Amino acid sequence: MKWRTFHNCKKLAAECAKISDTFDVVSLDVFDTVLIRRVHNPDLLKLPVARFIAARAASAGSRWTAENILRFRNRTEKMHRRRNGRTYPDDEASYPDFMTDVLSRIFQDYSAADIQNLLLEVTDYELALESRMLVPRAAIRDLMARMHRQGKRIILLSDMYLPATHIKRLIAAAGLEAFVDGVVSSADTCHTKASGTAWPLIRERFQLDPARWLHIGDNPISDGLRPMEYGLRAAVLRDPAELARKAIIGRYWDIAPKRPFWRGRLVQQLTLPLEAENAPRDPLYVAGHNFFAPLFCAFIQHVAEQCRQRKLKRIYFFAREGELLLQIWNKAVPTLFPAGQAPAAQYLHVSRMALAGPSCAIRGLDSDNAAIAFLPATSRDIRDLCRVFGLDLGPLVPHLRRHGLHVEDVLSRHHAGWELTNGNRFQRLLDDPVFQDEIKHQTRDANEALQRYLASEHFFDQPDVAVVDIGWLGTIQRFLFQAVAHRHDRPRLHGFVFALAGRFPFPASPDNRIAGYVFDRTNFDFAGSLIMTARDLFEEVARAPRPGLLGYRLKGAGFDLEFRQQDDAFARNESAQSAYYAPLREGILDAAGRYASAMHLLDYEARDLKPWLNSLLVSRLAFPRADEVALLRHVHHMDDFAGHHTPLKRFQKIQAGTWNTSPLRLRLMPWINLWEYGKHAVCMLRQ
Repeated sequence: MKWRTFHNCKKLAAECAKISDTFDVVSLDVFDTVLIRRVHNPDLLKLPVARFIAARAASAGSRWTAENILRFRNRTEKMHRRRNGRTYPDDEASYPDFMTDVLSRIFQDYSAADIQNLLLEVTDYELALESRMLVPRAAIRDLMARMHRQGKRIILLSDMYLPATHIKRLIAAAGLEAFVDGVVSSADTCHTKASGTAWPLIRERFQLDPARWLHIGDNPISDGLRPMEYGLRAAVLRDPAELARKAIIGRYWDIAPKRPFWRGRLVQQLTLPLEAENAPRDPLYVAGHNFFAPLFCAFIQHVAEQCRQRKLKRIYFFAREGELLLQIWNKAVPTLFPAGQAPAAQYLHVSRMALAGPSCAIRGLDSDNAAIAFLPATSRDIRDLCRVFGLDLGPLVPHLRRHGLHVEDVLSRHHAGWELTNGNRFQRLLDDPVFQDEIKHQTRDANEALQRYLASEHFFDQPDVAVVDIGWLGTIQRFLFQAVAHRHDRPRLHGFVFALAGRFPFPASPDNRIAGYVFDRTNFDFAGSLIMTARDLFEEVARAPRPGLLGYRLKGAGFDLEFRQQDDAFARNESAQSAYYAPLREGILDAAGRYASAMHLLDYEARDLKPWLNSLLVSRLAFPRADEVALLRHVHHMDDFAGHHTPLKRFQKIQAGTWNTSPLRLRLMPWINLWEYGKHAVCMLRQ
């Protein structure tokens, strides 16, 4: 008996290694043997290609829809199969031939040369899409490497419409090109493995001895019975785990159109690591891949969709969290929008601390901006205000005295000694134009340096720009807009934040818009509001691994960016924090490309994932396990606006919550999660 069936890749590889002395050549079926697809049905990849062609047709003035193109492609392919079947032994089609006919019918005004150029473009797109959905089987890849080292000849075979030249590109993208001595496709000869007519051709082409030839595949007929009839030994792989995986995806595919939650579950299934990708990983990597990545990736997709809808040409990511968001953008958006409809994206070096001072150079320091300095409960007096806005306290002291204030006077209700009279005096100080002139004078140079930096980044070149931040009050966007509001060429700002918290007004206007994705204070979304219970966590996870920006300085005719020093205590803590979360960020970035491929294949928009994302927020943020809190909770969190004063106890308790509770306490009192969940619900309903 020359035909054996294996139900496990490792057992098949072990058996091949055991009998390696008995063969000189090994041929392998390509799809479902050497390479597996993330999707359960390979025909699903045809619809994105049809959408791609439809977009090109629309730009050329044609009214072909993706559905019509897909139907026409299938009919044309079927016609080519029947026609070839009258001349050759098997009904097979060749992708370049039938796709040329498809494109010629859709783009009737194109010349033959234009059709060929378009064919190359469509082919590149389809092969890139196919490549992103293919994963080499780890055990088979290792077997091929071992056989190659032993000097065996390795030939890859496939019954499909892609010619060998195209399959070679897929093999190269999978990293297997070095092991392969030849590729044979039925599209080139119209002789298939299934009918048996391909085997004599392969023998003649490569001068093979069937007695020294082993074939491996997954189809009992094409890869088992037919090669055995021709005198080869055959090994057929029937992997129940792989069949079960495809069945699960097929079930989710059937449910998703009717039940929105399962759309997200389907996307998650398609982004799971397979084969060699599924290696043992740091728990932080797993958390990044499975929890943080869907949230951040959906946010980035939402931003790209909104930019396309509003026809925005440039987008700036800022704050230290913006670097990770920009990396996700660069990994996901080219796949989500392959025709290049997304705006140009870049990082902008801005921060709350750096922009606070420049925001006062034109309009002075108003009450709202001053209140921002005292939002952290650890800020207390005028020195904290000067620290936040980069002011020199000395020249301000005479103005304080004129209004009955002293440097030590408490200006925050979070601290003992605060009196309403101090608040009234402070307001009169802010209303004093002489005091405001001093504020403007002290911040003028920083504002000028900021404008020079923004001009160097082409910030003023567009009438509208998108700006992206993680959140939470839109303070950076507020300060940025105020710092350049006097310029006639200032762009309108379209702000997008991961979550937009309430409780503090944002100066929204037609020139300064802002909106949240996961949560927006203007739209009640209880599940989304749970992000507010773990803001520090999301900041630290996404924070860039470098010291923060402190300000802008004039330097001759240019400018200079001032960063926190590496030996600063805060910088050292941030460095340690970034190193801790490095595996988590790696998991996010690894998932970003797979997420984009899945969403593009399914043609889902970011809003399609909201029911699933809400379920993630509830399960992972409202009811985390004690070990999850111990793993994920920040070790060092720095609020650059925070002072060093100890607030009253009743204000210290505000920071309580599940994610500020010790893991030991959560283990001993598991009901705390439910208690904090109820408290958060009451708080949200009162707003």
